[in-house]
Amino acid sequence: MQVQRVVLNSRPGKNGSPVPENFRLEEFTLTPDLKEGEVLVRTLYLSVDPYMRCRMNEDTGAEYLTAWQLSECVDGGGVGVVVSSRCTACAEGDVVTSFNWPWQTHAVMAGSGLQKVDPQLVDGHLSHFLGAVGITGLTALLGVREKGHVTKGANQTMVVSGAAGACGSLAGQIGRLDGCVKVVGICGSDEKCKALVENLGFSAAINYRQEDVPARLKQSCPDGIDVYFDNVGGAISDTVIAQMNNGGHVILCGQISQYNKDVPYPPPLSEETQENLRRKNITRERFMVLNYMSKADAALYELSQWVKSAQIKVLETVVNGIENMGDAFCSMMKGGNIGKQIIKISE
Repeated sequence: MQVQRVVLNSRPGKNGSPVPENFRLEEFTLTPDLKEGEVLVRTLYLSVDPYMRCRMNEDTGAEYLTAWQLSECVDGGGVGVVVSSRCTACAEGDVVTSFNWPWQTHAVMAGSGLQKVDPQLVDGHLSHFLGAVGITGLTALLGVREKGHVTKGANQTMVVSGAAGACGSLAGQIGRLDGCVKVVGICGSDEKCKALVENLGFSAAINYRQEDVPARLKQSCPDGIDVYFDNVGGAISDTVIAQMNNGGHVILCGQISQYNKDVPYPPPLSEETQENLRRKNITRERFMVLNYMSKADAALYELSQWVKSAQIKVLETVVNGIENMGDAFCSMMKGGNIGKQIIKISE
C-alpha cells in the first residue's frame, strides 16, 4: 500500500524557532508482511506537543527523551485502529494508542508497544485519548494532586500559565474542581482569555502580550497566590512567584518560553526568584508524569467521568491531513492553538 510519512528534514538552530521546512513529507510503499506479535494500524489522529521541540535537537537535554534522527520518521502521541493483527492482545477493529506513534498514514507496529483503549471512555471522541483522557490530562491531574497540595475549604488561589494550552486549560479546571476558590489563567490573546473565562470557568484571565501582568495579578488575586501551575517559565513565572504566599507550591510542568534556547531543563532561575522561593518557603519541584504511572488508570477513569459529565470542557484545535504536521507543530509552538493541537489523519 502507498503510505505517507513525515521525516525530520533539518534541525532548527540551537537557539532557533522551528519552521515547517524542518519536516518533509515522503511517500513510500508499505508491505504489510506481519511478523508474529506485529499489527498493521491506520492512523486516526496525531498530537503535536511542546516537548517535541527538545526532540528536534541532537541532544534533547532530558534523559527520558530520545532525539529525532535526520531523514527518519518522526514519532509522538497517536491513536489509530488495528487493520490486521498477528498479536494476541490486539484484534482487527481495536482502537489503540501509543506515545511513539510514527507520523505515517499506516504503520506496522509491535503490538506490545500499543495500548488498547475503550472508545466509550471518551464518548467516541477518539482524539481525547491524546489530550484530556490521555497523557495531557494525566499531567494536569497528577501535577495538581501530587505537587499542588490543593485543599478543599482552604480558600486557595491558583494561577496557571500557558492556560489556554492543552495542559493548562485542563489544570485550571481541575484546580477549581479540587477546591481552589480562584483560578486565574495567563495566556497570549483576548480570544484565549474569553475562552478561559466563558467556556472553562476560570475566575479571570490575563493577556500577557497586551496587559500589565503584575498589576492584573494583584487585581485578580488580592489574597496572593497559593498554587502556580507553570507551563512557561521565564519572566512570566518570575512575576507570578513574586506574588506567591508563604508556603505556596509551584507545579513545574513545562518551560515553553525557554525551549528554543540552548539552556538546561529546568532552566536556571534569577537570583531574585530563588530568594523569593527561599524566603517564602515555596516548594518548586520538577513534575514528571512518567514517575506516577501507577496512578494512571484511576486518574484516566476520573478524567473520563469529568469529561463525560461536562464538568471538564475540552478545547481542541484540529488540522486535517498529514501534510500539515509541520505547520501545526510550528503554529502550536507560537501559541496558535487553543487547547490541544490535534492533526486528523483519517476518518
